Amino acid sequence: MTNKIKLYHGDGGAKTNELISQVFLKYYGDGMESSLSDSFVFTTKEAKLAYTTDSFVVQPLFFRGGDIGKLAVCGTLNDLTTAGAKPIYISASFIIEEGFDIEDLRKIAQSMGEVCKKNGVKIVTGDTKVVEQGCGDGLFINTSGIGVVSEKFVPSEIEPEDEIIITGTIAEHGTAILLDRYDLSIETDIISDCCALNHLITNLDMELPYIKLMKDPTRGGIATVLNEIAVHVGYNVELIENNIPICPQVKGVNDILGIDPLYLACEGRMLLVVKKDFGCRVLHALKIWGYKDAQIIGHFAKENQRLVYLQTDIGGKRLLPSLEGQTVPRIC
Repeated sequence: MTNKIKLYHGDGGAKTNELISQVFLKYYGDGMESSLSDSFVFTTKEAKLAYTTDSFVVQPLFFRGGDIGKLAVCGTLNDLTTAGAKPIYISASFIIEEGFDIEDLRKIAQSMGEVCKKNGVKIVTGDTKVVEQGCGDGLFINTSGIGVVSEKFVPSEIEPEDEIIITGTIAEHGTAILLDRYDLSIETDIISDCCALNHLITNLDMELPYIKLMKDPTRGGIATVLNEIAVHVGYNVELIENNIPICPQVKGVNDILGIDPLYLACEGRMLLVVKKDFGCRVLHALKIWGYKDAQIIGHFAKENQRLVYLQTDIGGKRLLPSLEGQTVPRIC
């Protein structure tokens, strides 16, 4: 591990995990459960609750399909969703660079309020700090959230042949950020998939007992997130290339740029690990609720090398390691 923080420490891949294990867990690991969820779940006398926090440093602040405010609220709602929780309250703290346009700040606050109103969530507390010009890159946002965990969602041990579902097409967010950040002269209708997924808890109410794990594939994309899961559970993951839903325009743009969309962030998609033989039932429910692009994309294998493989459309296998370097920094 280097003596200085590098951009790759924030990409959500192997270097991020190294930083967490060698620095943060070393000094306050006793308060952090070994869990794949992005939220901490705890029980009170009244209910089982989930708590999460996240910071957003995306560049540009406004992108096709959203802005940093929408991203901040949706990201927090989705992290609570991974714990099977219905969000109720959010905090929002802002670090604003001197000289930032107040009208842009109004637009960002408005988009945050609209997402909350649409999803029945309230922003109930927060904080504002202003730093000198040149010290803040415009605006950073931190959000925390708390939600009530469904009694029907009980994460359980993943076993061979458990199935993997993605709720929609992948890599739209990462591709949208690329297009806007670098002003690429490519004509396309691609927009970020940024959206809140907390309605999954209600929509899949009858199917929750068959879902063993939920995880949103943000930084590092589905390849990196599935590597994290494979290492945690001790089994290989086998993906079917033809089953992974990718918008043709997204695939085309990334082919031009030489980027693998399997490593690009999604901000409105959820990976579901489903008990063996119940994948089709969960998939059917997703389709009914409008997740038309949801697909079963693979399963866990008996082999225990903790690797992720892609069964290619030409009949071979391709190893998908965890992200080791920057694909697109400052993605969320």
